[in-house]
Amino acid sequence: MAIKIEKGKIPIWEKYMLTVDEAVQYFGIGEKKIRMLISEHLNSECCFTVQVGCKSYAFVYTDCYGKQKFLYSWKLEPTDSLPTGCRPCLALREKEKNIQRDLHDGIVPYGGNLTVLDLVQKYIGQKKGVRHNTQANYDFVINIIKKEEFGTRRIDKIKLSDAKAWFIKLQTDGRGYSSIHSVRGIVRPAFQMAVEDDLLRKNPFEFQLCTVVVNDSITRQAITKEQEELFLEFIRNDDHYSKYYNGMFILFKTGLRISEFCGLTVKDIDLQERKINVNHQLQRTRGMQYVIEDTKTSSGTRMLPMTDEVYECFEQIVKNRKKVRVEPIIDGYSRFLFLDKKDMPEVALHWEKHFQWALGKYNRTHEEQMPKITPHVCRHTYCSNMAKAGMNPKALQYLMGHSDIGVTLNVYTHLGLIDAKEEMNRIAKLA
Repeated sequence: MAIKIEKGKIPIWEKYMLTVDEAVQYFGIGEKKIRMLISEHLNSECCFTVQVGCKSYAFVYTDCYGKQKFLYSWKLEPTDSLPTGCRPCLALREKEKNIQRDLHDGIVPYGGNLTVLDLVQKYIGQKKGVRHNTQANYDFVINIIKKEEFGTRRIDKIKLSDAKAWFIKLQTDGRGYSSIHSVRGIVRPAFQMAVEDDLLRKNPFEFQLCTVVVNDSITRQAITKEQEELFLEFIRNDDHYSKYYNGMFILFKTGLRISEFCGLTVKDIDLQERKINVNHQLQRTRGMQYVIEDTKTSSGTRMLPMTDEVYECFEQIVKNRKKVRVEPIIDGYSRFLFLDKKDMPEVALHWEKHFQWALGKYNRTHEEQMPKITPHVCRHTYCSNMAKAGMNPKALQYLMGHSDIGVTLNVYTHLGLIDAKEEMNRIAKLA
């Protein structure tokens, strides 16, 4: 009888632990015979060994859930010779010792026969109510694992060196550091869950990713104050891109996240008190569905003061806001500041394209090229400018909406030799 192999599952001949049905299929022993052997030892605490034919051996034991399991090998003792044509394997007595050790320590033998893919899907299946971009990241990682032979391997067979080798392979295959970082961000806690569930003794993914693969990701850099002024001046005077000047100026001068910026409505702009109410963000899913979500962190919910220039920009935006017959309503929010050609709210992609096309024209018409500018570069630039101006770090943390001040100081602040020299000269004058 041919043994069926289910796609993405561990083949029976690679399993050390078999159910009764699998034992019937693999050994060719009648089910009644197997169940009779089990019933004879049902009340016995000891396990027993069965010789199948003249070549293979089966060890029958009760697992930690009280179920009968089969363990098999082509050799009874380590000194026995391997039958011709059979796969190399541990002797049955060696496997018995491993099983008894796991049972004594409460560890489920052989990782519960879960594959890497099974484990990750089980882990993700427990994540309910996640944001749409988080779910998209889960799907992305699952698709990568499905394409990898590594995903079909049994979790208890994954060692530290195997985990490292897999990440190296992913990068060799062309995966970027950020993609591998996303994979590790899901696989590592999934294996930690297996450790906590007594499926594994150790987590093979507990290592620093940067010690294994090369970080080839491009770090977002803030542009200089001179570059910011030149770019904004170009936008202001350009016949086509001048319509985006107010929005771009606000991004450079407030440090708003682009999703927060796109989610702003007329109601969120208090021109009388000159403040911006940031308490939500607007995003669009891959399925082109518009959604309103909470700010990235609880610290992202904040009130931002307006400078005179930012106030003037918002005043013009509200005054010249596009008039539509039917206001789009997204999860109860309406009267968004910026609408596209279809009278729907503009999202991050719109503004990324506005910057991309404007920058392209700038570099085509200027000899001195401008570096890449995106909405997020505007945020970096704002933070760096505030830090260079000597703003209190805690005040800057609040304005940026960071939950951890370390992010404010270490990620978004780009200070160089010139800045350090200026600061030293300033301190010297005070002495």
